[in-house]
Amino acid sequence: MPSRPRPIHDPRRDDCPWCGSKRLRTRLRSPDLRHPRPGTFVVDECRDCAHAFQNPRLTPEGLTLYDSDGDPRFSRGRLRATARVMLPFPEPESWLDVGTGDASFPRAAKELFTYTAFDGLDPTPRVERARAAGRLDEAHRGRLTTPEVLARLRGRYDVVSMLHHLEHTRDPKEELAAALTALRPGGHLLLELSDPASASATVLGKWWHPYDQPRHLHLIPLANLRTELEAQGCDIVSTDRRTPHTPHDLSTAVALRLAGSRLRPLAGPAVTLAAALDHLLAPALRRTRFSNAYRVVARKTARARPA
Repeated sequence: MPSRPRPIHDPRRDDCPWCGSKRLRTRLRSPDLRHPRPGTFVVDECRDCAHAFQNPRLTPEGLTLYDSDGDPRFSRGRLRATARVMLPFPEPESWLDVGTGDASFPRAAKELFTYTAFDGLDPTPRVERARAAGRLDEAHRGRLTTPEVLARLRGRYDVVSMLHHLEHTRDPKEELAAALTALRPGGHLLLELSDPASASATVLGKWWHPYDQPRHLHLIPLANLRTELEAQGCDIVSTDRRTPHTPHDLSTAVALRLAGSRLRPLAGPAVTLAAALDHLLAPALRRTRFSNAYRVVARKTARARPA
């Protein structure tokens, strides 16, 4: 007797996965704009803590079904700028990049930290290809919260980086606990996330790239992340809502809007113009509520809870 296909959605929940409040509102309904696959996806927001989350959430099978080749790559210069944030601290002996994909970030960071061993973790074969290409010292295929994976990585690293990774995870709090488990005492966690408080989310609606339904499961406010890191035994070293801003909101929105329309022949010139505006306005926007991302550096202390 053939087995029934597994569901691609978890049951819809009536409470916030971050704080447990039942005061929810629908923030967004969107199809898969990047790939014309069927389905409409809902992003709810908690009225108490402002956490935004996909509801109902995709199951692991659903995430695999709607997977893509990964988010657009950041430029080498942008990745170097992110790695430069760690220069004031002692040079790490070992660094784990979680959700590394093709290891673009370790490759750029190696230019600044020449004596650091960079390892990468990713659930796709890309991490193994990156190791074969010499971009990583060690490649770990899987998910950080998987017990056998975490057992291999426990207490090995001075830095763990997660750049626009938590948005894709089914349980961000569990992912943070696992990252702290992989760190040595006194090690640093480097995080970059899309900022759900960005005014661009209101102006652009479903065309705002960080919504990226159905691949982004969570959009976490900075205040919530700070509180959770402190609750898990971290000291917050720094936060930044300016330099992580990526100037692509307008150009990506235009590209997504025109891709499936009768105006598609105009997409090339329109996207070029929007990209120019993105870069022209970026110095001003990153100092306002239109900044679209934030960065946190946290230090693991002796009171950190093991996963």
